[in-house]
Amino acid sequence: MAKPKLYKRESKLIAELVAEYEREKILIDSFLQAVLSDMQNTDTLGPLVHSYRFRLKDPTHLADKLERKIIKCKENDSAFNVTSDNLFEEINDLAGIRILHLYTAQISELDPILRELFCQKNYELIEGPFARTWDNESKAFFNENNIDTEESETLYTSVHYVIASNTRRRMTCEIQVRTLSEEVWGEVDHKLNYPHKTDSLPCSEQLKVLARVTSSVSRLVDSIFRTYEDSQN
Repeated sequence: MAKPKLYKRESKLIAELVAEYEREKILIDSFLQAVLSDMQNTDTLGPLVHSYRFRLKDPTHLADKLERKIIKCKENDSAFNVTSDNLFEEINDLAGIRILHLYTAQISELDPILRELFCQKNYELIEGPFARTWDNESKAFFNENNIDTEESETLYTSVHYVIASNTRRRMTCEIQVRTLSEEVWGEVDHKLNYPHKTDSLPCSEQLKVLARVTSSVSRLVDSIFRTYEDSQN
């Protein structure tokens, strides 16, 4: 089946939405910086977090995402409901923060601290937490810690949250929590597969191998820290 094409009015709408984002980007940036500051100033997060990464969405990537959403709506015979008024709320990853930590087991401490932080700062948790993962052992671990799981077709693991601001014009921020080893996979995958997936079959297969290697690294680091903690008892 041929891929649906955009009408001129749809291309115009995309241009208008991207222009709105660029005009009001300072609002999103202010929200992002406020959330980041709240995290960095939370003493209980400090010992658990290795580092933070953050970004605002590139306007060209936003245009591409909106086009994909319109085409998907056409394929599903559903309405495209993003407007200038709800853009900052409907597109949840205009602002993004990644929390990097050393080993998987730390999420059992990180998650309740983050939930409490969102509550204290009056940020609404509108999505998550859920973990994208691919193996049964990881799924069981996250479920034990009251974190839902979703199948990760690309074979990576990351815990996702989406929070909304308490401002008059609501804005959202996507927060991902992952280990340093998973971040290696994420950076390589992003270079090759975003905003469009690579056509190279060898690269796609190698990325799957890398996902398994990074998962093994995370497990090894988990084991090292378990061994260390046992030795201290």
